[in-house]
Amino acid sequence: MKAAIAVLGAVAVVVVGIVVTLGTRPAVGGPFVPPDFTAEEIERVLQHSPLGVPPRDSTNAVFENPAAARLGQRLFFDARLSRDGKVSCSTCHVAAKGLADGQALPSQFPVDRNVPSLWNVAYNRWFFWDGRADSLWSQALQPLENPREHGSTRLQIVRLLADTPPLRSEYEAVFGPMADVSDLRRFPPAGGPGVLPPGSPLHAAWTSMSPPDQEAVNRIFANVGKVIAAYERGLVSRRAPFDVFVEGLRTGDAAKMAALTPDARKGLKLFVGKANCRLCHSGPNFSDGEFHNIGIPPLRGGLTADRFAAIDEVRKNSFNTGGPYSDDRAAGEKKLDYLPKLQDTWGQIKTPSLRNVAKTAPYMHQGQFGSLDEVLRFYSTLRGMVQAGHSDRFILTPLQLNAVEIAALAAFLESLTDESVDGRLLRPPE
Repeated sequence: MKAAIAVLGAVAVVVVGIVVTLGTRPAVGGPFVPPDFTAEEIERVLQHSPLGVPPRDSTNAVFENPAAARLGQRLFFDARLSRDGKVSCSTCHVAAKGLADGQALPSQFPVDRNVPSLWNVAYNRWFFWDGRADSLWSQALQPLENPREHGSTRLQIVRLLADTPPLRSEYEAVFGPMADVSDLRRFPPAGGPGVLPPGSPLHAAWTSMSPPDQEAVNRIFANVGKVIAAYERGLVSRRAPFDVFVEGLRTGDAAKMAALTPDARKGLKLFVGKANCRLCHSGPNFSDGEFHNIGIPPLRGGLTADRFAAIDEVRKNSFNTGGPYSDDRAAGEKKLDYLPKLQDTWGQIKTPSLRNVAKTAPYMHQGQFGSLDEVLRFYSTLRGMVQAGHSDRFILTPLQLNAVEIAALAAFLESLTDESVDGRLLRPPE
């Protein structure tokens, strides 16, 4: 025998004389409040979902252009953009490894930063761990000429587009006729301003060019970054089990609320409550998009300036959003004008998104922790924390979590996994 009864606004079911409270509705049309959460906790939970479309980037006129995204996808997987023809963007950003590389530090490159995942990268305001790029298109250009990564030059890349009919055709369909770079005396096969040492053949090839010819090459090179950014805009993760659970809260749908396991629900309660992870991992993308010094011990290379030094780098970059290749210089200049360089920024690292975090181990900016359990134990005790800046102020205090709480938080973080993006985006276009 079953009967529905109302007790102080609670939704309850009597089953064989036992009352099971399912939850409450505080107001008509308001969210459902399960008994294991308070109304305040549910209000906080609702701030994390749904995730909307990526914000518009007015400095990239082709950011939402499907033809640009297709060309960008083609270039993302093309190893010919590297010096030796063996490295593409997909070399380090591997679909099966959470669009990262699954290593603490890349074994094939002598760099001292962990490869960040590209999931939801289009929602960021700053790029790289230290924020030394202020747009996704500007970020995409830097690995191409970095001698420790692709090791290419902008002249080599422009020559590839100009001399490969399918690439040139797709480029011109997006941007119009490409500048004529066929004269090898004016436009050498390879070279660029960042090639070291000064006076080397590839550096001299660039400095021998006239300023108008350099500008023509820079324009095409900037457009390469813009189409890659247009492609990366589509790498969005937004419908994880957590998001289904939130839909259930909003509609009172018990079946959708069952998307979270009991352990994940306990972890969610900790996330928005006692553990206060939402302090930095806020909003639908689970990141405040800002920079913090949380004292993670370095894996190698010692303590570094990070955000403090990156502020100068982004300002002097000719491909920043306030520069000559931006499609909205006013917006870029405003963004950079309000970029303070303070002593407190020394050693700060960007807060990553937690979406798909269970797929992107190892964690932190040098891959210091190999598992979610290790990360949570660090936050629980802060054992090994180092003074990484010029300030003795920290935003963290030990959480003192027990083993059950750590397991619950890990279960919740695993509930943020959603890789349901169209699989055709994770391989070269046909």
